Formats: sequence, structure tokens, C-alpha cells
Amino acid sequence: MNLYLNKFLQFQSQTLSFTQNYQSEVITSVCYENTLFYKGFLLQAVNKIRRMALSDSNVAEKYNLLKSFERRLASEYTKPIVERKGVKELEEKANTLEKEIARTVAGIGEAMRQITWKEVQTSLKEGEAALEFVHFRKSASNREDSILYSALLVMPGTEHPLFVGMFEEKSLDSLLLSRNGRKADYVNGLYTLDDRGAIAMEAPKRTLYEILWKPLEKVLDGVKTIYYSPCGLLHRINLDAIPISETETIADRYKLIELNSTRQLVIPTNIKTAHNDAVVYGAIQYDAQRNDIQSEPMIASRARGEFEFQSLDSTAKTGSWKFLPWTESEVSNIEKIMQVAGVLVQLNKSGNASELSFKNLGTNSSPSPRILHIATHGYFFPDPKQLPDKIQTNERESVFKSSDHPMLRSGLIFSGGNSAWQGKLTPEGMEDGVLTAYEISQLNLSNTELVVLSACETGLGDIQGNEGVYGLQRAFKIAGVKYIIMSLWQVPDKQTSMLMTTFYKKWLEDKLSIPDAFHAAQKALREQGFDPHQWAGFVLIE
Repeated sequence: MNLYLNKFLQFQSQTLSFTQNYQSEVITSVCYENTLFYKGFLLQAVNKIRRMALSDSNVAEKYNLLKSFERRLASEYTKPIVERKGVKELEEKANTLEKEIARTVAGIGEAMRQITWKEVQTSLKEGEAALEFVHFRKSASNREDSILYSALLVMPGTEHPLFVGMFEEKSLDSLLLSRNGRKADYVNGLYTLDDRGAIAMEAPKRTLYEILWKPLEKVLDGVKTIYYSPCGLLHRINLDAIPISETETIADRYKLIELNSTRQLVIPTNIKTAHNDAVVYGAIQYDAQRNDIQSEPMIASRARGEFEFQSLDSTAKTGSWKFLPWTESEVSNIEKIMQVAGVLVQLNKSGNASELSFKNLGTNSSPSPRILHIATHGYFFPDPKQLPDKIQTNERESVFKSSDHPMLRSGLIFSGGNSAWQGKLTPEGMEDGVLTAYEISQLNLSNTELVVLSACETGLGDIQGNEGVYGLQRAFKIAGVKYIIMSLWQVPDKQTSMLMTTFYKKWLEDKLSIPDAFHAAQKALREQGFDPHQWAGFVLIE
């Protein structure tokens, strides 16, 4: 289906190129509705089939069988190629069953109906706007870099969606190509005005504000709240943190709410929380293999995604994940805040913070917790086929860095994860401590309102056309979560702990909404004088 949908991209590029040149009111309406239908289509289809299959007694048993096949595949995919068993047979069974379910589940046609731009407009209040970012290859151009970014905007009272041309992708080439893109000095350069940010290859320096936001302001008069859906490289930028002046960011001028698609304004994600409870992970010992781990010396890390490498090659899989000392105080403080607010908390630390305990969430007819907070290391590796220096792999290597599947190259580290990361064999029937995005996508977290990924690079992944980011955020969305807080770069341990504690106080004690509490927490750290690298790495997506 993904290959088929890519054919649509060619048509959409031609249509958007026409709109860029002629500003046709009819075509802008078509473009907006096409974007509503196709952006995140596969993610939407997966979620709808899951919900409808589980509510249909005639299909639920088949769906549960499909999940069992996919969980077994998830386990096999994490093994070196030569150690995998029965993968081809499992894939064939899963594919056959998935087709059968998709064809027979009742009501799927109505559920996947076309949403119109007028329905989006009706859902907006005065002072609100819905914004779909789109990117497309310029029609009649053979240049590789001729990719344009534009915005389709709907507001109350407009007679049709507005089309706003914005910038060429090469204007963000410093972000796209920089080898130091997640280091503190580079990040601070993007999100402060001292260093003027993203550099166009053949033009003077311009700030992120001038490139990304200034073209929109002429049509945003009177708008205070913007529901927006990113595309392409915009998935890797925190719009809230972009400075307008030395004292003001975009978040000071607008309330920005990130969605997978503005379709969600018409069909929102509804979560039925069964209990006011939380499961919290932190202070994890990655070398732990036995119960007396607290007596073992712990090597500390300053960043949640930092290796202790044994070679200069950053792609080597011989490094180890180091203990994060500030996660100890983070999860202890969060536990106290939650308990005072009446939340029932299960705190998993050290050896209890296992991959198996996570995979048991939402199983055996027990609903998943309302809140999931995971303070650990996260990882993301780019597609090895896209790297200048191809990674040499062999059949005995595990897949965390070199797999063709992007959902295996993104994940979270739990107790004992160093062993599998270093290529050591995991005993039969045991979890390896490396939880991939693919494994997360097989879970049922449909009762979970909020997941906080207090770890590095948890918002990253392969960006694939209209489907967005293939990584942890997609995995948790497939699992059924409503809100996700995730990171765009290697976040510092201490300041991350401060940000998370501040967020929960503002949400659970001050009774702000999740989006308002999150934005207020980031603003609090900014006003304390922390630089953008220390507070702007996290984003909230609904």
C-alpha cells in the first residue's frame, strides 16, 4: 500500500506546483482535502482496523492471532540473520491474515471516508487556524534539490483554504547535512539570534524564523491558536522554540498544537482511561544481570543517548550505555508529585525496569496505564543505504543499526540492554533489554493518555513521504497513545530531569492541560536562563 500511495505523491506535486504558480481557489481546496486523506493514511488505517477489529466479535480472534504472529516476528527480527527461525513462514501467515481482516472488518469503508476542508473549518473557533505543511518536488524541474515547502491554511470565515509558498528545502541544508546537528553548539546556533541559524547554500544567512515562519505571518492576523501538521524536515524542528527576537519565541506569540493531521480536529483521538495510574521507569542499570545491581559501581552519563565507545567509529556496536544519575531524582520527584495528585504509581528502577515488564503492559485483559514515563537512553540510526560511508554488515550482526526496517533502528534501552547491544547472545525465552519501535507497535496501549519519552532522539526516524516519521512516535501511535512527549536531539541529563519535574507540577498540581503544562515548563526553563539545547529538545505531539 505504501508503494501504491507513492504514486499519489507525483500527482500531488503536479497539483501543488500548479497552485504555486496560479493560486487557484478550486485547486487549493483539492490540495487541502487530498492532504487530509493521504497524510498518515497508513497509520490511520492501521489504527482504525485495530479498533474496529477488537470491537467486532467475529474478527477479534483473528486480530489477536495476527498480533501473536507479529510479536513473534518482532522477536525474530532483533536476532542476527543466521539465528532467525521461521521468519518467512510467519510473514506469509501475517500478511494473509492481515488482508483477510482488512477485507472483512465491518464499517472500515465509512471509517476511512474523505474529510472535507469545510469540516475542519467548522471545528475551529474564532482566533484558531488549521495548518497543513506540504512539501513537493517542483514540476518540470530535473534538479535534485528542487523541493518546495508550502502551507495550506484554513480559518473561520475563509471562503477557501489559503496557499502560502514558503521556502526551498536547500534553505535548510545546514540542518539536513550537518554532521554535528544534535550537538549543543549547533542546536544553540539554530534557536538563538547570536548565530543566525539555518544557512541557505547560495544566499546570505537567514534565521529559522525568516525561513519558516515569516512568510505565514501576513495571513495570521488575529490568530492565537494554530493546529498544525508538519512534513519533511519540519518533523525535526521545534517550531515553539524558534526565536522572533532576543526575548520572544514563536510560542510566546502563538499557541501551537502539533497533530499528525488536522483531520484529527474532525475525528479526534479518544482515550478511555480505565484508572488514574502511572508506570514510571528510571535509574536503570544497563549492565544489570542479577539482583544485587545496586552494589555495583555505575559509570555516569551526561546525555540520554551517549555511548562509551571503544572506537572512533560512531556506528560501532561495541559501545555501552552508561547509567543516567539524574533519572534517579527525576523519577523519585515525579512519583511524589503523582502520589500527591492521587495518581497510583508503579515505579520500576534498576533491574525491575525490564523490557518484559514493559511488554506486559495492557496484556491479560488489564488496561494500559493512563501515564507512561520512561527516563532512559533512546537511539535512532539513519538508513544505512543513505549514509556516505556504507555500513558493512554480516549475517551474525544484530539489526539495531543496520536494518532496512526503520522501526528496528529506533528504540529504548531497558535493564541489561548492554549485552545484546554489544552483540552477545540472549538466552532463549529471555528479553534482550533493547525495545525496538517495531516491538512497541505490537502493544495495546489504547488506555494510555500520555507517554513521556525522557530520552535522546526519541522523535527521530526515517521520514517517508506523507507517512511522516517511522520511529518511536509512530510506534506509540499505532499502539493507541493520545499524547507523546519526545526529543529531537541528545538531551542533557540534568536539565531534562528539571524539565520533566516542572511539567508534572504544572499538569497535576496546577491543573493545566497537557499542552499548556508542557509549553509552560519549557518557558520556565528558558526564563531561568538555560540555552535552547537544554530545554528545546522536547516536542509534544497529539
